[in-house]
Amino acid sequence: MADTQQTIQNFYRVVTERDFTRKFNFRVININAGDSSSQVWNEDDLVYVRTASIPGREITEVTVPYMGLDFHIPGSAKYTGSDAYQMEFYCDRNSQLYQKFQDWTRDVFDDVTSTGNYFAAKQTAVIDLVQLDNQLNRVAQYQLVGVSPRQLGPLEYDLTNTGEFVTFTVTVAYQYFRRTFQS
Repeated sequence: MADTQQTIQNFYRVVTERDFTRKFNFRVININAGDSSSQVWNEDDLVYVRTASIPGREITEVTVPYMGLDFHIPGSAKYTGSDAYQMEFYCDRNSQLYQKFQDWTRDVFDDVTSTGNYFAAKQTAVIDLVQLDNQLNRVAQYQLVGVSPRQLGPLEYDLTNTGEFVTFTVTVAYQYFRRTFQS
């Protein structure tokens, strides 16, 4: 018998107990632009989210050389991709959702008046992401904190297309994320 327990039977047992998560087992359940913005997203808007991701996190390394050896000591946390977190949305027929994101960028900086809320985003500016099981029950929930818009992608049209849906990307920055629920 093998020294490890990673046999086909063990794989099958674990998979039937834990299953797999599917790429569609997530939702964006809240976008809050913060106290300084008038923009409000509701559940009907957020149903248009096509893709998003649970962000990554890394522990930085501090190298301490000693007698020719490099000792690798853990440092502080770094939120990889926090400067350019992307979500893709389907565009609704009247572009209402797209216009909300346009307005959010103008809340931050309005080039007509040269004014805006271009200060550090408050802790009330958040995006909540939920991982789901196959019954749409919450498995984990994450909150991106200190969110502010960075880029609103274009709406691209093509008269030779066969009728595919228009999508657009929204890129935001955030300061950090926290897990707010775990089953």
